[in-house]
Amino acid sequence: MKPETHPEYNEVAVTCSCGNTFKTRSTLSKSELHIESCSECHPFYTGKQRIVDTAGRVDKFNKRYQRG
Repeated sequence: MKPETHPEYNEVAVTCSCGNTFKTRSTLSKSELHIESCSECHPFYTGKQRIVDTAGRVDKFNKRYQRG
């Protein structure tokens, strides 16, 4: 391999919005990384469905496509 062609691979502290923290390695130049979901809170891993309603879009959709 050629010298100085690969980025540095440093340890990074990852913090999720749910409060979970863990350490991993990354090529990021920062020492901290903030994420929105992790394996502790993501619906794929937990089996729980979480609907994030942004500005009432779910309600607007339900009203528009009501059956009745």
